Amino acid sequence: MEDRKKILVVEDEGMIRRALCDKLEEEHFEAVPAVNGKEGLEKAISERPGMILLDVVMPEMDGITMSQKLEEHEETKNIPVMFLTNLSDSQEVRDRITKHDYEFLVKANWDISDVVKKIKEKIG
Repeated sequence: MEDRKKILVVEDEGMIRRALCDKLEEEHFEAVPAVNGKEGLEKAISERPGMILLDVVMPEMDGITMSQKLEEHEETKNIPVMFLTNLSDSQEVRDRITKHDYEFLVKANWDISDVVKKIKEKIG
């Protein structure tokens, strides 16, 4: 039996995190939740997911800082990251994210099915 692809969901809003994890499980992915960037970084290193869904604004460590730290570790630097944010009007966030080849989804502009579709496009 083939292993399910593991997706790390780093999101501090519990309702969004649970909804994403539930939908990913329905779509036969293995969802690994994390409540902030610090926990997300630890789980990225230990779990080695196939992709990371990463909120930008979170307590303890924001998503941009976490993505920079991912690039510092050999075992995590090539994991695809898809940022999820409410900051559609923040050019600084957009600039910092788009200088890398990251996906960027504004929370108000998508539903969970859109996220799953993007994941499948990236990693199958």
